[in-house]
Amino acid sequence: MRMDLSRAVWRKSSRSSGNGGQCVEVAINLPGVVAVRDSKDPDGPKLLFTPTEWKMFIKGVKDGEFG
Repeated sequence: MRMDLSRAVWRKSSRSSGNGGQCVEVAINLPGVVAVRDSKDPDGPKLLFTPTEWKMFIKGVKDGEFG
């Protein structure tokens, strides 16, 4: 599935490292979808989540499920 992300407003995660390492950007301004990309490769692949999937992913991260 392709989605037009030209209107996405990308925000860098506050947990991203400042030294050019692990940098994640998230766009939550799109109807019905949360988009995620690597800030070092903005034209590269993006992951798309439903808002519910995103909430469950964040919960899993906070709960240490992905150690």
